[in-house]
Amino acid sequence: MGNCLSITGPSPEVLSEKILKALPVETPFKFPSPLPTWPQGNGFAKRTIDLGGLEVSQVSTFKKVWSTYEGGPDNLGATFYEPSSVPSGFSILGYYAQPNNRQLFGWVLTARDLSSNTLKPPIDYTLVANTESLKIKQDGPGYIWQPVPPDGYQAVGLVVTTTSQKPPLDKLRCVRSDLTEQCEADTWIWGTNGVNVTNLRPNIRGTQATGVCVGTFTWQPQNSSPPSLSCLRNTKLNFSTMPNGSQIEVLFNTYSPLIYLHPDEEYLTSSVNWYFSNGALLYKQGQESNPNPIEPNGTNLPQGGANDGSYWLDLPRDKKGKERVKKGDLQNTKAYLHVKPMLGATFTDIAVWLFYPFNGPARAKVKIINLPLGRIGEHIGDWEHVTLRISNFTGELWRVFLSQHSGGVWLEACDLEFQGGGSNKPVAYASLHGHAMYAKPGLVLQGDDDVGIRNDTAKSKKVVDTGLGYEVVAAEYEGGGVVEPPWLNYYRKWGPKIDYSVDDDVKRVARLLPGALKKAFVNFAKKIPDEVYGEDGPTGPKLKGNWAGDEK
Repeated sequence: MGNCLSITGPSPEVLSEKILKALPVETPFKFPSPLPTWPQGNGFAKRTIDLGGLEVSQVSTFKKVWSTYEGGPDNLGATFYEPSSVPSGFSILGYYAQPNNRQLFGWVLTARDLSSNTLKPPIDYTLVANTESLKIKQDGPGYIWQPVPPDGYQAVGLVVTTTSQKPPLDKLRCVRSDLTEQCEADTWIWGTNGVNVTNLRPNIRGTQATGVCVGTFTWQPQNSSPPSLSCLRNTKLNFSTMPNGSQIEVLFNTYSPLIYLHPDEEYLTSSVNWYFSNGALLYKQGQESNPNPIEPNGTNLPQGGANDGSYWLDLPRDKKGKERVKKGDLQNTKAYLHVKPMLGATFTDIAVWLFYPFNGPARAKVKIINLPLGRIGEHIGDWEHVTLRISNFTGELWRVFLSQHSGGVWLEACDLEFQGGGSNKPVAYASLHGHAMYAKPGLVLQGDDDVGIRNDTAKSKKVVDTGLGYEVVAAEYEGGGVVEPPWLNYYRKWGPKIDYSVDDDVKRVARLLPGALKKAFVNFAKKIPDEVYGEDGPTGPKLKGNWAGDEK
């Protein structure tokens, strides 16, 4: 998996502390190849960003302070770091922490005052926790300190030491309150005995939101409130830090994902225009007997409005054409890019949308038996996406979001598989028939106790190389620089709603199973997600919550 650490074998309980300490968590992650020189223009990849009198810089070099060697992800502990190589004139805002189950990969912001009094040292420290009483493998006790800010200022990070002596007051800076926002817990870093450590992110996130992630962490003690910490606010949200057209092109050529379809996948991707030109039809309520062919780029599709059920798209009417179009055309696939600001325009999200003419039927696993589920899971039209989150400080890929049915998951860049051959292009795997995206090949079961819907992924010769055929369809911050195709502003369904009783399919499957397995399957069927039941076409990318908001 790229250069990322993968640890298998005995549990930490049977490993000696000496071996645990030898784990290469302090070896920084490196991309398979050096990053290119980004084209010049605007404020993108200039290493610093002005948030409105407060200049911030992303620091990703660290000095280890303290480690624990159990608890947290994979029960391997976590390590806490002080930022090092801080740029001249900049101040630390807080320390960094990450789990020990991966190579060192992360960042925190440091800051410099560009106006007056945007930064001040704390007036004291409060001890949030010490780990002396925790019965864990650790580098001696660790001490977690919360800065006490002056009036009108907020702390945005914590300090970690290995002694009970308070840190120096000039160790870090607090930030003037008008340059901060409320924050919340993000990803889990470590936890044990009721203690939990998480990253922080702004409460409000979206294309117009001003909250800025600092890269720091919070420590939630057992039976206690977490420290009062804030995120930063970009009060100068003019999008000058966002990439221009030529920079977007180089960014996507560098990080364009490679998506493996399952070797048994029948229902492939296509371009929207291939779908339109091969007989897809536009239906209007009350005129179902007279559907219209769809013009290239969807120029005759209704624009705007609401998803009110008055229009929908469908496959060709003739049986032969319908079966052919359902299967898509891999050679005529196109990826559609939505480029948008995120986290106060300190990051760029590139949402990479793929269209499938058809979503195939689901399959169930009931202990050792695999069964088709009839029509359950089928629907006409299927939109899936991968989102690249890229630092506007450096142009480095930070995270990738993989859509999975009605949700999805974020992965750090160091946890990704890359294409190989020195490529920085991440790899994803689309599940058989359902097209949900996963980071590794294999089986993911939607269910529990070995009963559920199968999501099978595997490498095959059926591959979508998104960098070979793509189109930037939206970048609203560009102010008209990107002309949106008419199909993007079609706000109705991309497939018909077909009502039928799924009970018949469930009963048919249940009849094939012996007693105990039948009961397990019937109980599971009651919990099948809504998006799998029935046959209902999806809306297009612009109606998804992540279009203007963050991924969930």
